[in-house]
Amino acid sequence: MTQRPMRVAVTGAAGQIGYSLLFPIAAGQIFGPEQPVILQLLELPMALNALEGVKMELLDGAFPLVEEVIVSSDANVAFKDADLVLCVGSKPRGPGMERADLIRENGPIFIGQGKAIDANANPDVKVVVVGNPCNTNCLIAQHQANRTNPRNYTAMTRLDENRAASQLASKSGRPVGSISNLAIWGNHSPTMYPDFTNAKIGGETAEAVVGDDAWLDSTFIKTVQQRGRAIIDARGKSSAASAAWAAIHHARDWFRPTQAGHWVSMAVTSDGSYGVPEGLIFSFPCTVDTNGRYEIVQGIELSDKARERIMASAAELVSERDTVADLLK
Repeated sequence: MTQRPMRVAVTGAAGQIGYSLLFPIAAGQIFGPEQPVILQLLELPMALNALEGVKMELLDGAFPLVEEVIVSSDANVAFKDADLVLCVGSKPRGPGMERADLIRENGPIFIGQGKAIDANANPDVKVVVVGNPCNTNCLIAQHQANRTNPRNYTAMTRLDENRAASQLASKSGRPVGSISNLAIWGNHSPTMYPDFTNAKIGGETAEAVVGDDAWLDSTFIKTVQQRGRAIIDARGKSSAASAAWAAIHHARDWFRPTQAGHWVSMAVTSDGSYGVPEGLIFSFPCTVDTNGRYEIVQGIELSDKARERIMASAAELVSERDTVADLLK
């Protein structure tokens, strides 16, 4: 192989999501079967022994694409020359903790990581924030960007899109691969809106194929919005493998052009499209060009009810931004 290896930094790399994420990357699931990678893994000092064990497993996997595995508790080391950063690690919500408390607790973490990314990564680095509350964590990290491109800081709502696609597939009896143009709007929270009105199943509208408007407008939306809680209730732990694969899908589809006539869900910096306040990290339907540049899809028809739901999620993100306003200066 003669290609320059892509450097991929992963935070929280010894955690459940990080562990589930690393092996698909090593196998070429993001960049393809010909692109070598260097994995740069970050963990807290107390988790370095566990991370060394993960490194052993990666080496024992004998992945031909993996040129090196670097483990560190130093963000400056982990983010050095990174082409892609997957921010998986974040502080989870504790008993009795409100969402605003969680946002405040994570703020200093993402200030530090944002500064380290900006100081050390490739200037064109692509950043995907997975750790929740991912939209506002991303906003905090993005505000540290001076040398790196602030437009390239994104948050992951692909898990919500994948969950929505699986629900439509199950209801319609069609394969999940037949579903397209299923957009997630807003925050990665129970306010996000999975837009079935513009989704297609095998080229037909989802509404026509499903044939159950009441289910789509109620059960479908609530199931997608509450899926994370349902998994915790059933499994006793939060989503790990499905979250990891969603991160893979987000990054993969950012490094290659979007198929004509299709779009993917990405939480990106709002430019005011669809009335969403500028500057929020908000999930929109997006396309990616051959240069890896994303664009928010324009001209999508939205019903009054859809717009109401989208703006409710925007209002929540404005509130979250206000909660950390002092961290954005």
